[in-house]
Amino acid sequence: MTDDVARHYESGGDLVRAIADALRAAGKDPGRITAADLAGVDEFHVRGRAATLELAGFLRLHAASRLLDVGSGLGGPARTLAEATGCHVTGIDLTPAYCAAATALSAWVGLSGRVDFREGDATALPFADAAFDAAMTIHAAMNIAAKDRMYAEARRVLKPGGRFVAYDILQGEGGPVLYPVPWARTPAISHLATPEAMRELLEGAGFRLVESRDSTAEGQLWFERMAARAAAAGAEAGAARAPTLRLLLGDDFAAMARNQVATLRERRIRTVTFVCEA
Repeated sequence: MTDDVARHYESGGDLVRAIADALRAAGKDPGRITAADLAGVDEFHVRGRAATLELAGFLRLHAASRLLDVGSGLGGPARTLAEATGCHVTGIDLTPAYCAAATALSAWVGLSGRVDFREGDATALPFADAAFDAAMTIHAAMNIAAKDRMYAEARRVLKPGGRFVAYDILQGEGGPVLYPVPWARTPAISHLATPEAMRELLEGAGFRLVESRDSTAEGQLWFERMAARAAAAGAEAGAARAPTLRLLLGDDFAAMARNQVATLRERRIRTVTFVCEA
């Protein structure tokens, strides 16, 4: 099943080169860019950078913190938090191409010294006990059936009193998910928990739940605004060639995005942040 998940996110070809080519087509030099230039691909979750910065407060990060990002993707959240707080972030992701791209993009924006990325399985983390001050996961658990092992591993690698924040897409009350969506083309690799099940899983892993925050309505509005901006920008020179999630997920990303908006609007899914302490 992990191979199926990796194949879903692997677009084929050289991802780093594809992003660099898209930047150049949009008039950007990959050697002279900022994190903002990567916004179309780099914050791969609902509400984007704003949601990432929200997590910084929950995690209580500072310059001496060592943060683990489980399911780090292209490394956007890791770079955002390293830049915003001065902390060091280690990302782990199942997809080799994403780890390679995350490393390259971090070098482009001058953050190689504050972030590093490793290929690995969230249910069997390759780190020692109590190795991190804090940990987070953003929109990763939807593809993981063994959530009990994932959260137990997160608890294991945290220092006592360390915070773990899970910001994920959950099963809503509005019915089954409409496929394809960004995390799955079919139900085979989609493993959504309900909010109630999440609380039980996190507490079962040994965490104390500090608070939870449902941002579903904000996520729906964010997606609708993003779609409107994309439509308005479509006629502008270079806009269609700028790096977007289509580079990662292929030509059916437009259908995925439409279904994501519909599932949020109809409350087939919810976005919820859980703040926990070890």
